[in-house]
Amino acid sequence: MAEGTSPGRGSVAVCGEALVDLVEQEPGTFRALPGGSPANVAVGLSRLDVPAELLARLSADGFGTLLRTHLEDNAVGLHRAVDATQPTTLAVVSTDPHGVASYDFRYEGTADWQWQPGELPRTPPPGVVAVHTGSLALTVEPGASVLTDWLRAVRDWGTATISLDPNIRPGFDSGPAAALRRVERQVALADVVKVSEEDLAWLLPGTDPADVAMRWRALGPALVVVTLGGTGCLAVGPDDRLIRRPAVRVEVADTVGAGDAFTAGLLAGLHRAGMLGARDGGALDTLRPDLLADLLDEAGLVAALTCERAGANPPTRAEVRTAAVARERTFVDFRR
Repeated sequence: MAEGTSPGRGSVAVCGEALVDLVEQEPGTFRALPGGSPANVAVGLSRLDVPAELLARLSADGFGTLLRTHLEDNAVGLHRAVDATQPTTLAVVSTDPHGVASYDFRYEGTADWQWQPGELPRTPPPGVVAVHTGSLALTVEPGASVLTDWLRAVRDWGTATISLDPNIRPGFDSGPAAALRRVERQVALADVVKVSEEDLAWLLPGTDPADVAMRWRALGPALVVVTLGGTGCLAVGPDDRLIRRPAVRVEVADTVGAGDAFTAGLLAGLHRAGMLGARDGGALDTLRPDLLADLLDEAGLVAALTCERAGANPPTRAEVRTAAVARERTFVDFRR
């Protein structure tokens, strides 16, 4: 496939939170960095040369200005973003000796969760071939219900692939049972689902991730992917075959934004392969196992390169290509 952004394949609209990570540098000292799972995915897509926009509620405070500047600098479209009067959500980020991140959120009354129905498109956005959402945006009320209703409208329009990453934060749900009911209602609205093994261990403890992938595939999505941390990922596609792919080995700085980078890499591959768009009779239903394996490998490399750097700092497409060549790998991105 040709280099650069594929013409005529439309854009990806990402909907959800854009927050600020306060990353601990040393005890009592923090650095403010742009974050939020949906915002990270939008930036990741744009760096992979996929036209992306973010539907978010951006505060007018100093942190909101930081977010807006970061998104604009990364060519993420903000023409449908909402100018919010509430403050920016903050996440205090700590990492353990292995670079694994944990988060403590300051979120009550903040901008991200105050969605009103009139703030979201009421008709199919022109040129948008996929809508991605998930994480806290589909968890924290009152906004979560508004966004879920909007996803139903997007599904009814049938013009765009719906992508979902539940990205569970246990402290925001009353318990695994209630969270599972909510998540599976959302899974049933989606065409592509990416979920982590860590999420599933909390939602369905003791259940084989492959069994969950099969179960969720039966709810309606054409593709369900489970990331397995350092051991790689597995997926179930339209033909219901289980595919496993190994992880890319790198020196880990931290895991902040790694899952979001994987999602961006997966959607970027689907975009360039022409797999995103209209739901009925869509190309996603024809996704072959060999192509899926390539897409998973590429997404895994995007995530691995993110882990090599501190913070949510996904690679560009050129960096992915260089890393692929160095590892003697071929991905769908680079085929002609």
